[in-house]
Amino acid sequence: MALQAILARVRAAEVSAGRPSGSTKLIAVSKVQPDARVRDVLLAGHRLFGENYVQEAAAKWPGFRAEFDSPLDPVQVHMIGPLQTNKAKQAVALFDAIHTLDRESLAEKLAKLAQARGLCPQLFVQVNTGSEPQKAGVLPEALDAFITNCRAMDLPLNGLMCIPPEAEDSSPHFAALADMAARNGLSGLSMGMSGDFEAAIAAGATHVRVGSAIFGARSYG
Repeated sequence: MALQAILARVRAAEVSAGRPSGSTKLIAVSKVQPDARVRDVLLAGHRLFGENYVQEAAAKWPGFRAEFDSPLDPVQVHMIGPLQTNKAKQAVALFDAIHTLDRESLAEKLAKLAQARGLCPQLFVQVNTGSEPQKAGVLPEALDAFITNCRAMDLPLNGLMCIPPEAEDSSPHFAALADMAARNGLSGLSMGMSGDFEAAIAAGATHVRVGSAIFGARSYG
């Protein structure tokens, strides 16, 4: 199964980087995948998934959680796509982690929801490491102040996330993100996808995001 091949590559990359086995979590990106494919990966024992769209996750995961979740082997679903502020309330009830905290208005909304609920998903700040105008994320030069503001709101920050520019070598972006995280006392690094996750693991990734290499090509028709 493709899942086992990807997991083997993750473990091999950890060995090559001199990191402990299991120090990198594989997020199986199940967005726009048929339920049958997602079920196959669940049946294979995988329990950590990533979704890009709140509505799709709301339709898909309550049923799968009811079927596969257990106290000793919980299903976890992480939000890895852009989060609209008006979807934040639904998102905090659906997801175990949100990897795309990228602006003050969203931070304020999440802080209010966390105070009202008494708990909050794990949070990763998305950093626009390439300073690309079309891409979401906090700019590197604004990151330290943004983190300070989030912490002042008592938001539980777990780490940083990035999506390097497509046309560039990812490795310098991964190294830069690791430096930013260390500087701010954050241990989580959500970085690396199908084409570059081994380089991300070498740079210290704690979460890599792999979709079609596990599930097969997506059909948006």
